[in-house]
Amino acid sequence: MTGQGLEGFYRAGRRVLSRCQVRVAGREPLVVQARMTSADRARFVGALRASPHSGPDPDLVVERIRHADGTERITLHSAALRPLRVPLEVALGTDLADLGAIASGTAGPELPASVHDSGLRWSCATGNSSVTADPPPADALASAGLLRWEFELPPGGSRSVELRVRPDGAGPVRAVGRMATSPLAAARASGDDLRVQSLLRTSVEDLHALLLRDPAHPSDMHLAAGAPWRCGPAPAEALVAARMTLPLGTRLAAGTLRTLARSQLRSAGPQSGMIPGPRRDTGPHLPPGCTGTEATLLFPSLLAEARRWGLSEAETEVLLPAAEHCLAWLRTAVGEGTYLCDPHPGGPVRCETQAHAHRAALLGADLLDACGRPGGAELRQWAQALRAAFREDFWIDDRGGGRPAAARAPDGTPVPHLGAAAAHLLDTGLLGGGESAPGLLDKVQTEQLARLLGGPGMDSGWGLRGLGAKEAGYNPFGHRSGAVRVHETAIGVAGLAAAGYEKEASSLLRGALAAAESFGHRLPEMYAGEQRTAGSAPLPHPAACRPAATAAAAGVLLLVTLAGIRPDAPAGTVTLRPMHSAPLGEIVLRGLRIAGAPFSVRVSRLGLAMVEEAAEGLQLGV
Repeated sequence: MTGQGLEGFYRAGRRVLSRCQVRVAGREPLVVQARMTSADRARFVGALRASPHSGPDPDLVVERIRHADGTERITLHSAALRPLRVPLEVALGTDLADLGAIASGTAGPELPASVHDSGLRWSCATGNSSVTADPPPADALASAGLLRWEFELPPGGSRSVELRVRPDGAGPVRAVGRMATSPLAAARASGDDLRVQSLLRTSVEDLHALLLRDPAHPSDMHLAAGAPWRCGPAPAEALVAARMTLPLGTRLAAGTLRTLARSQLRSAGPQSGMIPGPRRDTGPHLPPGCTGTEATLLFPSLLAEARRWGLSEAETEVLLPAAEHCLAWLRTAVGEGTYLCDPHPGGPVRCETQAHAHRAALLGADLLDACGRPGGAELRQWAQALRAAFREDFWIDDRGGGRPAAARAPDGTPVPHLGAAAAHLLDTGLLGGGESAPGLLDKVQTEQLARLLGGPGMDSGWGLRGLGAKEAGYNPFGHRSGAVRVHETAIGVAGLAAAGYEKEASSLLRGALAAAESFGHRLPEMYAGEQRTAGSAPLPHPAACRPAATAAAAGVLLLVTLAGIRPDAPAGTVTLRPMHSAPLGEIVLRGLRIAGAPFSVRVSRLGLAMVEEAAEGLQLGV
């Protein structure tokens, strides 16, 4: 940890330690390995020659185990044939900068340190932090930010130092997933492709590491968006991740919905019913978008689908008023028009927003009807009008067969750029009896979109690019202008498979799985959209969260898509629509949950699905 760039320990949006450099006998060990061993732990191994009699081989191994809770253990392992007297020095420093300054590259210089207890302390007008060491150092030099020990190592012996960094007065950090009954089922995957086992295990582990509690209602858990940049509440990302992890049970969805229902705006006015959310960059061709709009539309969709997966009627009834407020906001925001416009004056009509709104209307209407509430017919009528208008207004004909517009400007001019956001047009949502809701595109348009998403402009070989490679403004590292965002790739795979375009879905699936393998199956939020070539590896994005909630949840969705599981718990049925091409060969998913009970399914090499475990009375639908 050199103090350069983004490196550091972070807590409560502040970098409490930016530099932690180790020297043994005045030299930095040669790093031979650095890897994450879990979502909240990393291992670094270095080696050096500490004895003049060791020949060319290193005889001292330096192991550093770093935990996200602010602890690091440094261990010296001697392989020398004689006793060693080894001085260990640890140079520490921090700027106590906040995340915004670090992300924008405006963090200040390191602060001067002072000797504190058994370590060092830094302070400024906005905060403070300290590092304590066990055992205490023999020397502590504040001017150099240095802690020093002298160790005697017998042949084959080891000595360790543990450092703890935290703001003054702060207690130890404990992840929700480590101290509470998990809301996520301990699902397992196996099959011909050995990577599926690691991907599901690591995805669930990452989700556990990102679990947060509502402080006022500790039984309600939801997901942080990702570490280190977005550890706080992010409504849209929390809802997206909860929806993709419904195969692991409905407890996370219920906790997320209850938490966000408490934040819903209820005062009179045009925003009544909205779930607040920050603005988000949407690439070079559109102004920033409102994640509050996305979250408000996702809320009723998630509740409706959670009910299909087994959320109890009692829990559904409690959350139904909040969903009704979301749907009422949608109808008010649309008014007498057809489209849901950007909530900020002069904003565009976004394609992605219409997809979310259409799904919310159809799934919301289904939910209202099932619960005996009024309003379903009106929502379906509006959704039908939206489909008819969208197929005319948002489709751009060209010599290549046409494409959906990314948006329509306030004057009605289409924004023609093709990006991964178009995959949301294929994500129509789950209705009763295992049926998908109708989509905004007709059959011919859907086929053309599938061809575009599976083509070389969008499919990088590692997943869907955020913006097509031939589009103006394409940047393989651009957040929304070319980088592969994992959850959009998973949504594309699921949507293509459901629509029957397995060739394109299989290509994207294999690419995402290859990328996961390259990242040790711990998928980052995004990575560069550079074209895959023989022997290449995906390029990491320097600002990507890892772990990230939507990326970890995408790992679950990618694998479940292979089995095509479509439950209808209220009707006591489950329908299986597996990918008949079986792109990964045989796969077995065990320990999923439907209707509150374990569910296991096997998909053969011929693409045939067979239920191996299910809730008593759950019938296989057609």
